[in-house]
Amino acid sequence: MDLLTSVVLNSLVLFALFIFIIWLLYRVVKWSKKAPKGAYVFVALLPMMSIFPIPAQEIKKLEQIKQQQIQEEEESGDDLDKNDNSEQ
Repeated sequence: MDLLTSVVLNSLVLFALFIFIIWLLYRVVKWSKKAPKGAYVFVALLPMMSIFPIPAQEIKKLEQIKQQQIQEEEESGDDLDKNDNSEQ
């Protein structure tokens, strides 16, 4: 095989792969609209198939953000409780 035919062949294979991926994604979206419970399971399992793991630093940041949100909710809840008690 000469260079031209190998380039053309590689291009066709890549194009076919691209079309297949687009078709596969279309089918997943179509399936998820029909079966939302299955879609939730699929989305839940998707991070397990991740190529790159989440760094520990990012996990710590997320935990801190969650703690801050919980504290803010508790503080706002305390303010509402105080306002309810003052009205009575």
